[in-house]
Amino acid sequence: MNRLTRYMLKQQFIMMVFVTLGLLCVIWLSQSLRFIEMIVNRGLSVSVFLQLTSLLLPSFLAIILPISLFFVVVFTYNKLIQDRELIVMRSAGLSQWALAKPTLILALLTAAFGYFLTLFYLPYSYQQFKELQFSIRNDFSSVLLQEGSFTDLDGLTVYIREVGQDNELLGILVHDARDPNKQATMMAKNGALVRTENGPRIVLLDGNRQEVNTKDGTMSILYFDRYAVDIAHNAEDPALRYKEARERSVSNLLTTMPPDVLPNDIGSFRAEGHDRLLSPLYSIGFASIALAVLVSSSFSRRGQTGRLLFAIAIMIVFQVISITMKNLAAKNPDLVPLMYLNALLPIAGGLYWTFRGPQIRAKAGSRDEVPV
Repeated sequence: MNRLTRYMLKQQFIMMVFVTLGLLCVIWLSQSLRFIEMIVNRGLSVSVFLQLTSLLLPSFLAIILPISLFFVVVFTYNKLIQDRELIVMRSAGLSQWALAKPTLILALLTAAFGYFLTLFYLPYSYQQFKELQFSIRNDFSSVLLQEGSFTDLDGLTVYIREVGQDNELLGILVHDARDPNKQATMMAKNGALVRTENGPRIVLLDGNRQEVNTKDGTMSILYFDRYAVDIAHNAEDPALRYKEARERSVSNLLTTMPPDVLPNDIGSFRAEGHDRLLSPLYSIGFASIALAVLVSSSFSRRGQTGRLLFAIAIMIVFQVISITMKNLAAKNPDLVPLMYLNALLPIAGGLYWTFRGPQIRAKAGSRDEVPV
């Protein structure tokens, strides 16, 4: 690797890091707004909040990386063209391969990191997110109980009029619909949330329990001095719960069959598995598109705006097609080959156009366009 290649690779890598971090921070802020209320109104600790939101980032990072690389390549080579540096490099005898080499190396490194995310870290992080979410729902139920509003906890609807001193609950209404055939409503003047070995439990004091017989429609009322309702009564075991697609490995997504997966989910799981294998390739594909438009183009004194917009439009088209084909392949597995075609086409076309070299399209005697 010569000095010029190392210099360009270093510049693009540093810019790639900053662009990726910037986009990641924007997405993190937008996603964290969903959990801000838990800190302000429900007492969720900042450490748990940061852990919960950070576990969602790998899924967004896999999408951000190809787009970040594309804009870094576009900015870098457009600046080289505008400063006439690309003309000097070509005049010094540098080939198309030498000019594109730093970007292709960075694209391969980005794709390798993307495969680490999609194949290993993404399912691990999302599984940790679901387990932490389960823990908050069952072990930190006091966080989810907000005064003055109805809170649904897996079929158990709880209303708290006011939270008094020492976390005493005042004006409690609990509707238990976890068993559709034995729905009951409990009302109490006050109570408390306690933790037991079996999970959190609401202890109701001085109230009544109302239940309607589904057969004859009669209602029975039980008045009590003390009554306990287990919030996590029907909570699922984290080790036995049904795992979503993002929690599973690629091999599991591509080979799993009922009863490990619901029949209706097989198509979406297969599409997710193929998308995991393809998404890192877009780093190479988008970088190839940028190289094809800029490195193989001729210098124009009228500017590069049209070419830049053309490159961005092509990148957006392939990204939109990628999302569309994933959704269609989930319903029709026969469309999976089109997902691979959409990922490989920008690589093949972009590299061919890049190594094809600049083409002089100006008329004889015109000096508007010259090879860069």
